[in-house]
Amino acid sequence: MPRTEGIRVGDRDGIAVVRLERGKVNALDLDLLHGIAEVFAGLDRGDARAVVLTGAGRAFSAGVDLWRILDGGAAYVREFLPALDAAFLAVFTLGKPAVAAVNGHALAGGAILAAACDQRVMAAGTIGVTELLVGVPFPPSALEILGHALGGRAARRAVLTGAALTPEEALAAGHIDEIGSLDAALARAATLAEIPPDTYRLTKAQLRSSVRGAPDPRVTEIWIRAVEDGRIERHMSRAVRRT
Repeated sequence: MPRTEGIRVGDRDGIAVVRLERGKVNALDLDLLHGIAEVFAGLDRGDARAVVLTGAGRAFSAGVDLWRILDGGAAYVREFLPALDAAFLAVFTLGKPAVAAVNGHALAGGAILAAACDQRVMAAGTIGVTELLVGVPFPPSALEILGHALGGRAARRAVLTGAALTPEEALAAGHIDEIGSLDAALARAATLAEIPPDTYRLTKAQLRSSVRGAPDPRVTEIWIRAVEDGRIERHMSRAVRRT
């Protein structure tokens, strides 16, 4: 079973199962983001009929590793945000069926990774985009991917409230397609893989052509400010007290 830093890739009847395995909650740091982009680029070129993205342990992904952001400071932020964009877009632009098997909490960047897939099956935890509660803005790619997945009105509500939804709430809100396990996600991927690959690739590209993910330097500026003015550290301190 091939393994990239923080990622394990398996095969289930021609469907690639990409499992994030990074710490306790699969938090997104620079190494993991580079790994995601590399793995999905390889899968796009490879023989897998479809891809299922999931996580190890109790989380799909709890989003950005904010402790690494604090430790690395401005220089790390400047390298991290382009890598975050690249990882989101690598999942989003995969020319094959992609299904998220949300095995546990999918928060902030983790929720965007799930939204970047064609369909979402959720078993446990909560899902939501919580960046504004931290005090940092979304990269343009994240907002565009979320709008594509949820529709404009639902995406705006998700972003501005920062609500983390249970599987039942997420299904009712249209954020996921099914409550179920990895097997349910594999079944959906297998169904999508029955569509001729050239037709699926072109149609998917046409549906997603409006998502550009052009960088916005203001996002980097505010992330750096959030490190320097203490808002990220205050958020993390509050989160630690709640757990």
